[in-house]
Formats: sequence, structure tokens, C-alpha cells
Amino acid sequence: MKRRILYTIPFLAAIVALLIWGYDLGYWRFNYPGHSKYPVRGIDISHHQGTIEWDKIKKQQVHFVYMKATEGGDYKDPKFDRNWKESASVGLARGAYHFFSFCKSGDEQARNFLAAVPVDRNALPPVIDLEFGGNCKNKPEKEVIVRELLHFMGRIEETHGTAPIIYSTHDSYNEYLKGLSDNKNIWIRDIFKRPSLSDGRRWTLWQYANNGRIDGITGRVDLNVFNGSHDDFRTMLERSFDGLK
Repeated sequence: MKRRILYTIPFLAAIVALLIWGYDLGYWRFNYPGHSKYPVRGIDISHHQGTIEWDKIKKQQVHFVYMKATEGGDYKDPKFDRNWKESASVGLARGAYHFFSFCKSGDEQARNFLAAVPVDRNALPPVIDLEFGGNCKNKPEKEVIVRELLHFMGRIEETHGTAPIIYSTHDSYNEYLKGLSDNKNIWIRDIFKRPSLSDGRRWTLWQYANNGRIDGITGRVDLNVFNGSHDDFRTMLERSFDGLK
């Protein structure tokens, strides 16, 4: 019996290590959302994904792509112009996102985004990435951040004709977005389970993996689904969202 246990423990340890290795490298998922419930799928990218082979992306089950455009008051992603042009050339629904800095005014950040992202009525709504990771350490009071965020959103909506979607983690959602207007569309990150917002609001997009792998991209990429059918997704593309209240 002891000998059997001695053989079993290393075997189980090897299985666990294999599962962790495969998950870390993005070869399998434990929280993979089913295609029948979430048929519309997409990726989000930045310069970290390098040069993308867009023809290969289009041939897979990728229906939309969001790409980093700007961050803070003066940063522009060096791959944005190329990604914006080439993703459109293969017919992918595309949108741009801005990483919102806690240490820059909403007006300064809006100027940065508007200077980088062309107005395109066929594009997906712009996205504001609101999260703690990678942000500045000197965080202002909540009221200041919310005020600057709403100012940023108002500037973007005024120019692009549609209200931005807000990308957040559960932490940043509960800190800044919970209880704000229901007109805000939420893109939530949850790599462990199907997300449920703490105030019961319906989410629009779900980032379910941060280490996925698809043909056309070397290395890992974030994977997402849209909360609705293909018809719902087309409706989102065709209409502008109501203004913030």
C-alpha cells in the first residue's frame, strides 16, 4: 500500500503540473464560455502582440477586435495606426481603447485619444480601460476620478457620436462604477468564472482569458465574448448608445 501511494503522489503531481502549464500557456480553458450562448467572439490587442497576420485572424471565429490607441495624456500605442488600418482591410469589426490614468485630467486624456483615433461611424464604440493594475500610485479621491472619467466620456461621446464602453475589473467596478447610470455599457474582466456584477447590471463584453492563443498572433492574447446574439451585435454596430445621464 505504501509503495502504491509513493507512485500515486508523483503521478498526481505531474497531472496537476501539466494542467497548470497548459492553462498558463493558453492551450486550454477552465471557464471557456460556450459558443451556443456566446456566439460573438473577439480579441483585444496592443503593440505587445507584435505584427499580426490579419488574414489568419479573420478565418477563425473572431468577429471583433479592440486595439489599444492611447494611455494617459500623451502616450499612443506604436502599433495602433497599422492595426486600425489592417483589421479594417479584412472586414473585422474594430474599436479603439484608452487606458485611463488616475493621475491625468479627463480633458488632457480626451485630447490624446481624439488626436489618435479617427471618427468612424462604422467602428465599435470607443472603450475606456479603468483598472488599478499598471496605473499611477498617487491615486486621487474617488470623487475626483469619477468626475474626470465622466468628463472624458462626455468629450468622446460628443466627437464620436456614441457613448464609450467601460472596461473594468470587479475591483475597479465596485470602487468607481457601481451605482452610476445604467446607460454605461460594461466590459468586465473575469478569467475564473462567468461574471456577475455586484449590482445586478447586465454586462456587454466579457474578457474571459488573458493568455489565449490563436493563429496569426505570436504569443498570448486576451479573449472576449459579446453578451448577445449576432443580431444583437449588429444592432450595437448600427446604432449610437443613449447619452450619459
